Amino acid sequence: MFKSGSLLAIFLLAVGVGQSVAAEKRDWVTLTNCHYVAAADNDGDSFRVRCGEKEFVVRLYYVDAPETNLRQGERTHEQSLHFGITLDETMKAGVKAKDRVKELLQKPFLIRTRWAIAGGRGREPRYYVLIEIDEKSLAEILVSEGLAQTKGVAVKLPTGETARLYKEKLESFEAEARKKKLGAWVGSTAEKEPATN
Repeated sequence: MFKSGSLLAIFLLAVGVGQSVAAEKRDWVTLTNCHYVAAADNDGDSFRVRCGEKEFVVRLYYVDAPETNLRQGERTHEQSLHFGITLDETMKAGVKAKDRVKELLQKPFLIRTRWAIAGGRGREPRYYVLIEIDEKSLAEILVSEGLAQTKGVAVKLPTGETARLYKEKLESFEAEARKKKLGAWVGSTAEKEPATN
């Protein structure tokens, strides 16, 4: 016989799995003619956008750009270890990532989303997205330029490409950026390939 705590744990697990499956089955929506909106909390992987009349905050799938401050000190520390750089260098790389995103998104771009809510400490929800600029993936650009690591929520792409294969593609871009000492990798003292999540 199950104790009430065990039943509660089983129930919560079932609900969590059900929500995960439901989220994976959401249809992709394509939003065109989207625009970057300057905001104090924007950074390299999470920022405000406007598509038509709707304005909201997005969070990129698959990537994690360095933090621009120490508000999430543990996360900034993890990023500095990943890139093999100091906390100060990590935050400087975060500012570069933020500036690069703002630069890249000065012209209209395309968003693909399933309206899945990304966690965060802000007061309003953030939605996971894929962004394309002139048919190029923003996530791929950031990782290729050493301004983000391959990490975070991964989903099957709208093209049908599996999360595993796309993640491997991004990891190869990250390895190349590391080898070329691009972006955050420029001052890296890491002696071995970082573990990716």
